[in-house]
Amino acid sequence: MLKDSKLYIAKSTEGKELYLLPKMANRHGLIAGATGTGKTITMKVMAESFSDLGVPVFFSDVKGDLTGMLSPGTGMDVRAKEKFDIDDFQQKGYPTRFWDIFGEAGHPVRVTVSDMGPTLLARLLNLTDVQEGVLNIVFKVADDQGLLLLDMKDLRAMLKYVSDNQAEYTALYGNVASSSVGAIQRALLTFEQEGGEGVFGEPMLDIRDWMRTDVDGRGVINILSSAKLINSPTVYATFLLWMMTELFEKLPEVGDLEKPRMVFFFDEAHLLFADAPKALVQKIVQVVKLIRSKGVGIYFISQSPSDIPDDVLAQLSNRVQHGLRAYTPAEQKAVKAAANAFRANPSFNSEDALMEIGVGEALVSFLDESGTPEVVEKAKILPPQSLMGLADQTAVSTAIVTSEFELKYRETVDRESAYEIIMAAEEKLKEEKAQAAENAALEKQAAKDAKEAEKLTAKEAKEAEKQAAKEAKEAEKAAEAKKKVFERAASNAASSIARQVSTNAVNSITGGKVKSTDKIVKQAASTALSSVMRSGTQAIVRGIFGTKK
Repeated sequence: MLKDSKLYIAKSTEGKELYLLPKMANRHGLIAGATGTGKTITMKVMAESFSDLGVPVFFSDVKGDLTGMLSPGTGMDVRAKEKFDIDDFQQKGYPTRFWDIFGEAGHPVRVTVSDMGPTLLARLLNLTDVQEGVLNIVFKVADDQGLLLLDMKDLRAMLKYVSDNQAEYTALYGNVASSSVGAIQRALLTFEQEGGEGVFGEPMLDIRDWMRTDVDGRGVINILSSAKLINSPTVYATFLLWMMTELFEKLPEVGDLEKPRMVFFFDEAHLLFADAPKALVQKIVQVVKLIRSKGVGIYFISQSPSDIPDDVLAQLSNRVQHGLRAYTPAEQKAVKAAANAFRANPSFNSEDALMEIGVGEALVSFLDESGTPEVVEKAKILPPQSLMGLADQTAVSTAIVTSEFELKYRETVDRESAYEIIMAAEEKLKEEKAQAAENAALEKQAAKDAKEAEKLTAKEAKEAEKQAAKEAKEAEKAAEAKKKVFERAASNAASSIARQVSTNAVNSITGGKVKSTDKIVKQAASTALSSVMRSGTQAIVRGIFGTKK
């Protein structure tokens, strides 16, 4: 809660009120402690105070028990009065927005493949250095050719495209091994099967949508449902790192402000650094160091300070250390390190105190006005003003569907990007190949038809020649037959004429009176004349038909 415009967080066992100063809140912080010691309550109390101050807040809700911030608490006023002497303690709900990478328990949270970048994506997919190098080449080719990588199918299409043209791109950018491309494709398949496909796409989260206040000027509390997400620790850690990077790259420099522009609480923070390569840890350190000048405060929540790399831990100035348990030498060493990180209080031993404090108690040290860590205090954390535990599911569902972000982020937008362009190019190439094949087939058929036509023409010509010869032969036969008929007819006519002439001649000579002895003479004359007539007739026929005989 707020008191004199300061964040009232805890009260020491000696009765001192402990405040987190708004202008020091962007110096980051740490909330640590063993399981069940009260870290979640501390987070809620801080978040409520930031909201009352008008500072937007982000939570990663790993356990699924932060939805209660939506509703007023119950029974906390009595505790506040008895233990903290607060008479005006108000139990109230806070303006809360619910988000979920899987889109199940809140507004969908998406990021484009291009915006995630090859380095974070390589970590997300647990790729080797060689595979990460190939992924960098794929991103470079996409960038050079103006191909947008928005979702998983874009990335898959781009991987296939680079692999299909690996000879060309190997010469330009370096070796693109098919085995590496295959390994990346398999990693993408595993990621999709874990439900990660919906992580990539549009509309992409605009980080500025988390930097809102309500009509009363209170900062909106954004809760990312991470109960399911935490089952994929690499995805969880990579997404949180992307958020920090996104803030760092998009927010302008503002220097030291009277209060932060926004505050992030990262639960299970050790996952950010688990199995992270050195280069990635250096990136986190850089972001944590420099994001303060953007007006953003980051608070890591983990079981032990030893979970956080020293370079990052050195940047966490505001600390709340809940109880630790030391059952092994390693745990005892961690307790000692945590105690030594505080500015010592002569009234108690910090190491012993960490082993003794109960639930809801902590060692607390915030920065003072000059930015110097205050002496550590053993203190009790204030109760939250919102509901401890889960809010009514109906109230949560109502808050989701009535939010302006439901309409903005619920439906996926699939605009033209690498996948569509590559598929269109492949389809065009396929059509061109099909057309070329069709043209080749047509040319082949045309050549075949021409050859067949040539054969047919030759055959027809041969048959026509044969037919002409046949017809000529038949005509010759017909002419010969006709000739013979004509000769016979002419011969018969000549014979008839000859007989008649000879008879007439004989009768003229004999006066028609022929004696028996004269018949012989008459017959001879008739025969001679007939022979002469036949010869004349044959000569005429030969002259007509052009024959010699």
